[in-house]
Amino acid sequence: MRPHILFPARGALMAAAVLAASLLAGCNPTYNWRDHASPDGAWKVLFPAKPATFARSVDLDGLQVEMTMTAAEVNGVTFAVGSASAPDGARAQAALPAMRRALLRNIGKDDDVVSAAPAARDGLQVDATGSSNGQPVRLQGRFVARGVRVFQVIVLGKPDGAPPEQVEQFMTSFTAQ
Repeated sequence: MRPHILFPARGALMAAAVLAASLLAGCNPTYNWRDHASPDGAWKVLFPAKPATFARSVDLDGLQVEMTMTAAEVNGVTFAVGSASAPDGARAQAALPAMRRALLRNIGKDDDVVSAAPAARDGLQVDATGSSNGQPVRLQGRFVARGVRVFQVIVLGKPDGAPPEQVEQFMTSFTAQ
């Protein structure tokens, strides 16, 4: 009998079990992150689930645009990227506050009532709570213009529905091309 050999083997098994448990703890099956690029190559982002895309006409303070929205939902929280083209770069920049106001109105807030979020280095931001269909919601977003393109990157849903690190991962993964 050689107990000194069994102990290292048991220790190796314990180490392997601890390593496997820590790796599994790092995987969150609720958030199944995947790379996604827009079909036109205008942007890319990590979505927490398989996204769907739809388009509709929207009015951004008199500027009629076709907005394409790509979104995924996890636990009642929507992670979305919207994009549209303006006639020129100046109108694209002017559309950012209009996009922000429209989303705030959707949750029953006026732009002037919401405390100003610091400007993103390349656009506007928002972090506000309100309500939708009688339920409390939180809107976190970033609004960016690149040339004639405008983008909104938002997380909208139950106020505590998405852990901050998941929201941060989504927001910081967005890049306009």
